[in-house]
Amino acid sequence: MTKEDAEHAADPFLTHRSLLFTVAYEMLGSAADAEDVLQESWLRWADVDRAQVRDPRSYLVRTVTRQALNRLRALSRSREEYVGEWLPEPLLTSPDVAEDVELAESVSLAMLTVLETLGPTERAVFVLREVFDLPYGEIAEAVGKSAAAVRQIARRAREHVAARRPRVRVSRAEQRAVVERFLAALRTGQLQDLLAIMAPDVVMITDGGGVVAAALAPFQGADVVARVLAGAHRAVGTLDTTVVWLNGTPAGRVDFDGEPSAVSLTVEGGRIARIHVVRNPHKLTRLDDPAELAR
Repeated sequence: MTKEDAEHAADPFLTHRSLLFTVAYEMLGSAADAEDVLQESWLRWADVDRAQVRDPRSYLVRTVTRQALNRLRALSRSREEYVGEWLPEPLLTSPDVAEDVELAESVSLAMLTVLETLGPTERAVFVLREVFDLPYGEIAEAVGKSAAAVRQIARRAREHVAARRPRVRVSRAEQRAVVERFLAALRTGQLQDLLAIMAPDVVMITDGGGVVAAALAPFQGADVVARVLAGAHRAVGTLDTTVVWLNGTPAGRVDFDGEPSAVSLTVEGGRIARIHVVRNPHKLTRLDDPAELAR
Protein backbone atom coordinates (compact mmCIF):
# COMPACT_ATOMS: atom_id res chain seq x y z
CA MET A 1 0.00 0.00 0.00
CA THR A 2 1.38 3.40 -0.99
CA LYS A 3 1.46 6.33 1.41
CA GLU A 4 -1.38 7.97 -0.57
CA ASP A 5 -3.49 4.80 -0.34
CA ALA A 6 -2.87 4.66 3.40
CA GLU A 7 -4.01 8.28 3.78
CA HIS A 8 -7.20 7.58 1.85
CA ALA A 9 -7.91 4.53 3.98
CA ALA A 10 -7.31 6.52 7.14
CA ASP A 11 -9.37 9.61 6.29
CA PRO A 12 -13.00 9.22 5.19
CA PHE A 13 -12.96 12.73 3.70
CA LEU A 14 -10.32 11.68 1.17
CA THR A 15 -12.03 8.33 0.59
CA HIS A 16 -15.31 10.04 -0.31
CA ARG A 17 -13.89 13.19 -1.88
CA SER A 18 -15.19 12.43 -5.41
CA LEU A 19 -18.69 11.82 -4.05
CA LEU A 20 -18.58 15.02 -1.98
CA PHE A 21 -17.40 17.03 -4.97
CA THR A 22 -20.27 15.64 -7.07
CA VAL A 23 -22.83 16.60 -4.41
CA ALA A 24 -21.48 20.16 -4.22
CA TYR A 25 -21.13 20.51 -7.99
CA GLU A 26 -24.69 19.31 -8.67
CA MET A 27 -26.02 21.77 -6.13
CA LEU A 28 -23.97 24.72 -7.39
CA GLY A 29 -23.30 24.08 -11.08
CA SER A 30 -19.80 25.45 -10.56
CA ALA A 31 -16.66 23.42 -10.00
CA ALA A 32 -14.86 26.42 -8.51
CA ASP A 33 -17.62 26.95 -5.95
CA ALA A 34 -17.77 23.21 -5.27
CA GLU A 35 -14.06 23.19 -4.47
CA ASP A 36 -14.55 26.11 -2.07
CA VAL A 37 -17.36 24.19 -0.37
CA LEU A 38 -15.12 21.15 0.01
CA GLN A 39 -12.41 23.30 1.55
CA GLU A 40 -14.88 24.78 4.06
CA SER A 41 -16.24 21.30 4.83
CA TRP A 42 -12.74 19.93 5.32
CA LEU A 43 -11.97 22.60 7.91
CA ARG A 44 -15.10 21.62 9.83
CA TRP A 45 -14.28 17.93 9.50
CA ALA A 46 -10.79 18.55 10.89
CA ASP A 47 -12.32 19.84 14.14
CA VAL A 48 -14.73 16.93 14.60
CA ASP A 49 -14.24 14.19 17.20
CA ARG A 50 -14.15 11.23 14.77
CA ALA A 51 -14.99 8.78 17.54
CA GLN A 52 -18.45 10.37 17.80
CA VAL A 53 -19.22 9.92 14.07
CA ARG A 54 -20.95 6.59 13.43
CA ASP A 55 -21.32 6.97 9.65
CA PRO A 56 -18.61 9.25 8.20
CA ARG A 57 -20.02 9.15 4.66
CA SER A 58 -23.47 10.37 5.71
CA TYR A 59 -21.98 12.91 8.10
CA LEU A 60 -19.76 14.35 5.36
CA VAL A 61 -22.58 14.48 2.80
CA ARG A 62 -24.70 16.41 5.31
CA THR A 63 -21.82 18.79 6.02
CA VAL A 64 -21.16 19.45 2.34
CA THR A 65 -24.89 19.92 1.69
CA ARG A 66 -25.17 22.57 4.41
CA GLN A 67 -22.13 24.43 3.14
CA ALA A 68 -23.37 24.22 -0.46
CA LEU A 69 -26.75 25.57 0.60
CA ASN A 70 -25.07 28.51 2.32
CA ARG A 71 -22.98 29.17 -0.79
CA LEU A 72 -25.99 28.84 -3.12
CA ARG A 73 -28.00 31.38 -1.13
CA ALA A 74 -25.04 33.76 -1.07
CA LEU A 75 -24.61 33.42 -4.84
CA SER A 76 -28.24 34.04 -5.72
CA ARG A 77 -27.86 37.82 -6.05
CA SER A 78 -24.64 37.65 -8.08
CA ARG A 79 -26.29 35.24 -10.51
CA GLU A 80 -29.24 37.56 -10.88
CA GLU A 81 -26.79 40.31 -11.83
CA TYR A 82 -24.79 38.07 -14.19
CA VAL A 83 -24.28 39.58 -17.66
CA GLY A 84 -26.34 37.60 -20.15
CA GLU A 85 -27.32 33.97 -19.79
CA TRP A 86 -25.81 31.92 -16.95
CA LEU A 87 -24.83 28.33 -17.79
CA PRO A 88 -23.19 25.73 -15.53
CA GLU A 89 -19.44 25.24 -15.61
CA PRO A 90 -18.65 22.30 -17.94
CA LEU A 91 -16.35 19.55 -16.71
CA LEU A 92 -14.12 17.36 -18.82
CA THR A 93 -14.87 13.74 -17.89
CA SER A 94 -13.67 10.34 -18.97
CA PRO A 95 -15.99 8.08 -21.01
CA ASP A 96 -16.24 5.87 -17.88
CA VAL A 97 -18.60 8.38 -16.27
CA ALA A 98 -21.16 7.61 -18.99
CA GLU A 99 -21.32 4.00 -17.81
CA ASP A 100 -23.24 5.20 -14.76
CA VAL A 101 -26.23 6.40 -16.78
CA GLU A 102 -28.02 8.04 -13.87
CA LEU A 103 -24.89 9.94 -12.79
CA ALA A 104 -24.17 11.07 -16.35
CA GLU A 105 -27.73 12.32 -16.78
CA SER A 106 -27.72 14.13 -13.44
CA VAL A 107 -24.49 16.06 -14.18
CA SER A 108 -25.29 16.84 -17.82
CA LEU A 109 -25.34 20.54 -18.66
CA ALA A 110 -28.97 20.16 -19.73
CA MET A 111 -29.97 18.79 -16.32
CA LEU A 112 -27.85 21.29 -14.37
CA THR A 113 -29.52 24.08 -16.32
CA VAL A 114 -32.92 22.71 -15.27
CA LEU A 115 -31.77 22.51 -11.64
CA GLU A 116 -30.97 26.23 -11.80
CA THR A 117 -34.73 26.84 -11.93
CA LEU A 118 -35.21 25.28 -8.48
CA GLY A 119 -34.86 27.12 -5.19
CA PRO A 120 -31.80 26.24 -3.05
CA THR A 121 -33.63 23.86 -0.69
CA GLU A 122 -35.59 22.23 -3.52
CA ARG A 123 -32.37 21.68 -5.42
CA ALA A 124 -30.62 20.13 -2.43
CA VAL A 125 -33.55 17.80 -1.73
CA PHE A 126 -33.82 16.75 -5.38
CA VAL A 127 -30.09 16.03 -5.71
CA LEU A 128 -29.84 14.09 -2.45
CA ARG A 129 -32.98 12.07 -3.06
CA GLU A 130 -33.12 11.50 -6.82
CA VAL A 131 -29.41 11.26 -7.55
CA PHE A 132 -27.94 9.84 -4.35
CA ASP A 133 -31.05 8.09 -2.98
CA LEU A 134 -30.54 9.32 0.58
CA PRO A 135 -33.28 8.52 3.11
CA TYR A 136 -35.70 11.36 3.83
CA GLY A 137 -34.54 11.47 7.44
CA GLU A 138 -30.92 12.15 6.47
CA ILE A 139 -31.97 14.79 3.95
CA ALA A 140 -34.10 16.44 6.62
CA GLU A 141 -31.03 16.76 8.88
CA ALA A 142 -28.99 18.21 6.04
CA VAL A 143 -31.48 20.89 5.01
CA GLY A 144 -32.97 21.67 8.42
CA LYS A 145 -36.53 20.56 7.63
CA SER A 146 -38.81 17.82 8.94
CA ALA A 147 -38.93 14.50 7.07
CA ALA A 148 -42.57 15.18 6.15
CA ALA A 149 -41.66 18.58 4.70
CA VAL A 150 -38.79 17.03 2.75
CA ARG A 151 -41.18 14.49 1.17
CA GLN A 152 -43.38 17.33 -0.05
CA ILE A 153 -40.41 19.32 -1.34
CA ALA A 154 -39.08 16.23 -3.14
CA ARG A 155 -42.44 15.65 -4.85
CA ARG A 156 -42.68 19.26 -6.05
CA ALA A 157 -39.06 19.24 -7.23
CA ARG A 158 -39.57 15.98 -9.17
CA GLU A 159 -42.61 17.40 -10.93
CA HIS A 160 -40.79 20.64 -11.70
CA VAL A 161 -37.76 18.86 -13.17
CA ALA A 162 -39.86 16.30 -15.08
CA ALA A 163 -41.66 19.13 -16.89
CA ARG A 164 -38.38 20.72 -18.02
CA ARG A 165 -35.83 17.92 -18.49
CA PRO A 166 -35.00 16.52 -21.97
CA ARG A 167 -37.94 14.42 -23.15
CA VAL A 168 -35.95 11.46 -24.45
CA ARG A 169 -32.70 9.72 -23.55
CA VAL A 170 -30.40 8.98 -26.47
CA SER A 171 -27.54 6.50 -26.62
CA ARG A 172 -23.99 7.78 -26.33
CA ALA A 173 -23.34 6.50 -29.87
CA GLU A 174 -26.23 8.57 -31.27
CA GLN A 175 -25.14 11.58 -29.22
CA ARG A 176 -21.59 11.35 -30.53
CA ALA A 177 -22.78 10.93 -34.13
CA VAL A 178 -24.88 14.11 -33.90
CA VAL A 179 -22.01 16.00 -32.23
CA GLU A 180 -19.67 14.96 -35.05
CA ARG A 181 -22.19 16.04 -37.70
CA PHE A 182 -22.68 19.37 -35.94
CA LEU A 183 -18.96 20.07 -35.68
CA ALA A 184 -18.45 19.11 -39.34
CA ALA A 185 -21.24 21.51 -40.36
CA LEU A 186 -19.74 24.22 -38.18
CA ARG A 187 -16.37 23.80 -39.91
CA THR A 188 -17.94 24.23 -43.36
CA GLY A 189 -20.15 27.10 -42.27
CA GLN A 190 -22.72 25.99 -44.85
CA LEU A 191 -26.23 27.05 -43.91
CA GLN A 192 -27.91 23.92 -45.34
CA ASP A 193 -25.51 21.60 -43.49
CA LEU A 194 -26.40 23.31 -40.22
CA LEU A 195 -30.14 23.37 -40.91
CA ALA A 196 -30.15 19.65 -41.72
CA ILE A 197 -29.23 18.62 -38.18
CA MET A 198 -31.41 21.02 -36.20
CA ALA A 199 -34.96 20.65 -34.94
CA PRO A 200 -37.22 23.44 -36.24
CA ASP A 201 -37.65 24.87 -32.72
CA VAL A 202 -34.00 24.54 -31.66
CA VAL A 203 -32.78 26.96 -28.97
CA MET A 204 -29.18 28.14 -28.55
CA ILE A 205 -27.95 29.71 -25.31
CA THR A 206 -24.51 31.30 -25.05
CA ASP A 207 -22.69 32.29 -21.87
CA GLY A 208 -19.90 34.85 -22.12
CA GLY A 209 -20.32 36.29 -18.63
CA GLY A 210 -19.63 39.79 -19.92
CA VAL A 211 -16.01 38.74 -20.47
CA VAL A 212 -16.17 37.64 -24.12
CA ALA A 213 -18.72 38.24 -26.86
CA ALA A 214 -21.95 36.29 -26.39
CA ALA A 215 -25.66 36.88 -26.95
CA LEU A 216 -27.54 38.28 -23.96
CA ALA A 217 -30.65 36.24 -24.76
CA PRO A 218 -31.28 32.82 -26.36
CA PHE A 219 -31.57 32.37 -30.12
CA GLN A 220 -34.68 30.45 -31.19
CA GLY A 221 -35.57 28.61 -34.39
CA ALA A 222 -33.42 26.61 -36.80
CA ASP A 223 -33.13 29.39 -39.38
CA VAL A 224 -31.96 31.95 -36.83
CA VAL A 225 -29.52 29.60 -35.07
CA ALA A 226 -28.04 28.30 -38.33
CA ARG A 227 -27.48 31.84 -39.64
CA VAL A 228 -25.80 32.89 -36.39
CA LEU A 229 -23.43 29.91 -36.54
CA ALA A 230 -22.72 30.41 -40.23
CA GLY A 231 -21.96 34.06 -39.47
CA ALA A 232 -19.58 33.04 -36.67
CA HIS A 233 -17.74 30.82 -39.16
CA ARG A 234 -17.26 33.76 -41.52
CA ALA A 235 -16.20 36.13 -38.76
CA VAL A 236 -13.19 34.17 -37.49
CA GLY A 237 -9.82 33.43 -39.02
CA THR A 238 -9.38 29.94 -37.60
CA LEU A 239 -11.95 27.50 -36.25
CA ASP A 240 -10.86 24.24 -34.67
CA THR A 241 -13.25 21.58 -33.36
CA THR A 242 -12.77 18.50 -31.19
CA VAL A 243 -15.16 15.90 -29.83
CA VAL A 244 -14.74 15.75 -26.04
CA TRP A 245 -16.60 14.19 -23.13
CA LEU A 246 -18.21 16.90 -21.03
CA ASN A 247 -20.22 16.00 -17.94
CA GLY A 248 -20.42 12.35 -18.97
CA THR A 249 -21.69 13.03 -22.51
CA PRO A 250 -20.08 13.47 -25.95
CA ALA A 251 -19.85 17.19 -26.67
CA GLY A 252 -17.67 19.64 -28.55
CA ARG A 253 -14.76 21.92 -27.90
CA VAL A 254 -14.66 24.74 -30.43
CA ASP A 255 -11.77 27.19 -30.63
CA PHE A 256 -12.59 30.47 -32.39
CA ASP A 257 -9.27 32.13 -33.25
CA GLY A 258 -7.71 30.25 -30.35
CA GLU A 259 -10.43 31.15 -27.83
CA PRO A 260 -12.08 27.97 -26.48
CA SER A 261 -15.80 27.33 -26.13
CA ALA A 262 -17.56 24.28 -24.73
CA VAL A 263 -20.60 23.18 -26.74
CA SER A 264 -23.17 20.79 -25.29
CA LEU A 265 -26.06 19.48 -27.40
CA THR A 266 -29.46 18.10 -26.41
CA VAL A 267 -30.54 15.60 -29.05
CA GLU A 268 -34.13 14.56 -29.72
CA GLY A 269 -35.26 12.44 -32.67
CA GLY A 270 -31.80 12.53 -34.22
CA ARG A 271 -31.74 16.33 -34.36
CA ILE A 272 -30.44 19.08 -32.10
CA ALA A 273 -33.09 20.51 -29.80
CA ARG A 274 -30.87 22.72 -27.61
CA ILE A 275 -27.35 24.08 -27.88
CA HIS A 276 -25.49 25.31 -24.81
CA VAL A 277 -22.33 27.28 -25.57
CA VAL A 278 -20.07 28.25 -22.66
CA ARG A 279 -17.58 30.96 -23.69
CA ASN A 280 -16.86 32.56 -20.31
CA PRO A 281 -13.13 31.79 -19.87
CA HIS A 282 -13.51 31.61 -16.09
CA LYS A 283 -15.69 28.53 -16.60
CA LEU A 284 -13.31 26.80 -19.02
CA THR A 285 -10.23 26.40 -16.85
CA ARG A 286 -10.84 22.64 -16.42
CA LEU A 287 -11.19 21.69 -20.07
CA ASP A 288 -7.77 20.06 -20.02
CA ASP A 289 -8.06 18.26 -16.67
CA PRO A 290 -10.61 15.43 -16.27
CA ALA A 291 -12.77 15.79 -13.15
CA GLU A 292 -13.54 12.92 -10.82
CA LEU A 293 -17.27 12.39 -10.31
CA ALA A 294 -18.86 9.63 -8.26
CA ARG A 295 -22.11 8.63 -6.59
